Amino acid sequence: METRSTHTPTVVGLGEILWDMFPDGRRLGGAPANFAWHAQCLGASGAVVSAVGDDDLGREILARLDAMHLDRSRVALDAKHPTGTVTVAIDESGKPHYTINEQVAWDYIPADDGVLGLARRADAVCFGSLAQRASVSRATIRAFLAAVRPQCIRLFDINLRKPFIDRQAIVESLGLTDVLKLSDDELPVLAGLLGLPGAETEFLAAILDRFGLDMVILTKGRHGSRLRTPLADRSRGGVETVVADTVGAGDSFNAAVVMGLLAGHDIERISDCANRLAAFVCSQKGATPRPPAALVAEIAGR
Repeated sequence: METRSTHTPTVVGLGEILWDMFPDGRRLGGAPANFAWHAQCLGASGAVVSAVGDDDLGREILARLDAMHLDRSRVALDAKHPTGTVTVAIDESGKPHYTINEQVAWDYIPADDGVLGLARRADAVCFGSLAQRASVSRATIRAFLAAVRPQCIRLFDINLRKPFIDRQAIVESLGLTDVLKLSDDELPVLAGLLGLPGAETEFLAAILDRFGLDMVILTKGRHGSRLRTPLADRSRGGVETVVADTVGAGDSFNAAVVMGLLAGHDIERISDCANRLAAFVCSQKGATPRPPAALVAEIAGR
């Protein structure tokens, strides 16, 4: 696998940013910020493109991003819409269930010159389907993806959340994607939407071929993951851990995959590192625990 560069990569989380309202208090949430944080922990320069309300919750998010040393210069302050919030309930297995409020700031992410300038220097970007539920943010996400350089890795974490499942938006996004990530719960839903085989192996082969993808990531919770490319297929069993909650595990997995691809690592190493980082996140409360330095060094090969 080709090594893309030795410089510090710019890795962007693009889409929703919000407060996850847990039973024991609120925590910074949204897959883009989680992804950017974990990529930064692994050696990237992490940036977030989103929007928050011009309110106390929004200003607290900006302060939190500053404390995390993430580039939030492209997080817009929206005077017309409130900061996003999501009510989170955790079931007995540690799996989160979400109630997502609408008509919030991240539905109105603007596509200004600064956002498009960031796109042109990005080495990787992670985006999803949820932030495309509203037309303004959908147009901004598409403009960002159109502006990136050919070598930029575009990772689509499909992140299906009812009732915000739009087949047309998903199909169009897959046409702008290099790497697709989905969970085993999402596979049958996506297979049905696209008219693809529902069996795992046949589905992965079919979606790779239909959309010309470089890789499909299938995460399976405690059962591990499967990474499939046109030339390789790697399954990895789950890493034993005591689960505190699973929030952010998929985002850390995505970050480890992207950083592995940027470093030119082979699929076996990428799979192992991504599973181990996700297992660590599952062992901690919240989506953005700082991984131990020893784990980071091992993943980075230092």
